[in-house]
Amino acid sequence: MSLRPDFLWGGATAANQFEGAWDVDGKGASVSDMCTNGSHTNPKRVTTTIEPGTLYPSHEAIDFYHHYEGDIALFAEMGFKCFRLSINWTRIFPTGMEKEPNEKGLEFYDKVFDCCKKYGIEPLVTISHYELPYALVEKCNGWEGRECIEYFENYCKAIFERYKDKVKYWLTFNEINSGTMPMGNVLSTGTVKGYSGPIMDVPDSPQARYQALHHQFVASAKVVKYAHENYPQFKMGNMICFITSYPLTCNPDDMVYNQQSMREKNWYCSDVQVRGEYPAYAKRLWKDLGVEIKMEPGDLEILKEGTVDFYTFSYYMSNCVTLDPNAEKVEGNISMGMKNPYLKASDWGWQIDPKGLRYTLNEIYDRYRIPLMVVENGLGAYDKLEEDGSIHDSYRIDYLREHIEQMKEAVEDGVDLMGYTPWGCIDLVSASTGEMAKRYGFIYVEKYDDGTGSLNRRKKDSFEWYKKVIATNGEDLA
Repeated sequence: MSLRPDFLWGGATAANQFEGAWDVDGKGASVSDMCTNGSHTNPKRVTTTIEPGTLYPSHEAIDFYHHYEGDIALFAEMGFKCFRLSINWTRIFPTGMEKEPNEKGLEFYDKVFDCCKKYGIEPLVTISHYELPYALVEKCNGWEGRECIEYFENYCKAIFERYKDKVKYWLTFNEINSGTMPMGNVLSTGTVKGYSGPIMDVPDSPQARYQALHHQFVASAKVVKYAHENYPQFKMGNMICFITSYPLTCNPDDMVYNQQSMREKNWYCSDVQVRGEYPAYAKRLWKDLGVEIKMEPGDLEILKEGTVDFYTFSYYMSNCVTLDPNAEKVEGNISMGMKNPYLKASDWGWQIDPKGLRYTLNEIYDRYRIPLMVVENGLGAYDKLEEDGSIHDSYRIDYLREHIEQMKEAVEDGVDLMGYTPWGCIDLVSASTGEMAKRYGFIYVEKYDDGTGSLNRRKKDSFEWYKKVIATNGEDLA
């Protein structure tokens, strides 16, 4: 069960969750910059203006902008082969609509990529990771407006040309399938024009979300095609928030319902990005949702011409689905599900299912037969900083060990797995709740939910453990 010798071990982050410096050096406001802090019990809000006296976690986050050299050095100490990060669109084009890029923003990522190169770390860049310019929300209700395609192309062409010798691996949209769910209004599609309030209460229009998704599909395909034609050294990937689900019972109604759920939440988006066409069930799905997709001549052709080279996804948990209205619900990543009686759960109620990762890898690879990469996986937990400065996170080590073991099983099953970048390799702001208390990292950052903290970095026990895992290419997991 050996992993390939060039396996890309590393970690994953997102600009809006760890970069900070939200208005420094010409950067504009993104949707994430308009989101307040929150908690597991008190949802974060999105606002139309910056409210005085309100904490917006992305504004400072953990200030990677001014700590990148030390942070990347720590990643190198762990032995990272790969570092997944995103470029903040509004650092390059503050409103998304400028003709020319912001040079100061470009220079920052030059320095980050050069620092990675110094340590032999391969950047894996997410082009759009929940960082839509807020000006595009105000102008065209985010991705519901077709003009976003052209703005995105302009952005991609600028960063492709600038970093053509520094970045090989690119992902177009983070967790693009979040647009199939109401949570995606805020996180991905930006269809929140004029709304101010809790992110869970955004007025939802499936028509707006699915139209926005179509525009994202076209934009993704156009830039993938452009990259293949102009930068043949690039490898272009997609990124799916994989929501693995099982039928709660063997009732045929639950079986069919689970199949429909997997199609809508997982396969719908990747079928378009990998196979280059809408799946056979799309028309039925649109009809059931009352959606009519407006397409322009050539859209379907460009989808076929802009398919990705490799498939990446996040995997944190699984859940169950059932038509039984009395079944017990559980929390989850972007979507809720029903409790699986065979699984334990994290501090945030997310069910822990390592074998579900093996199942998921096999399902994806059987369907698409292109290289796969797990680009988010991890345990969000409360970590205690001891008086001596240590952080004992054996629960995180256990979680990661069990998931890596199942990745190796999937490789033995025949899956072509190219890499693994656990989420939040350094503590950062939670996307779903806007809090710092939900920590994922190998590196503890002294930053807290009230916005205070020294920003000092400390190694957790998992730091040395992951260093050993990488050094042995996953052979020593003890």
